[in-house]
Amino acid sequence: MKNIGGMMVLFGAGSFVLGLIGYEFSLLAWVDNWGTAVGYVIRGALIVIGGTLWLMGDKAESGQPQESEVA
Repeated sequence: MKNIGGMMVLFGAGSFVLGLIGYEFSLLAWVDNWGTAVGYVIRGALIVIGGTLWLMGDKAESGQPQESEVA
């Protein structure tokens, strides 16, 4: 999960920065089909969801119990 989350954060943040200067990852070029605002919402969601997955993967690797494991 940590690798997938990291990639999502990387692509979301990279797409956000590149979108501000007029460029785009070809993989994420579709996000602006519904308008610029929706494109930025999708980029933000990638960053938030990716960050959550990365943190969950980091906890799993360090051996800390996750919420589902705590009784």
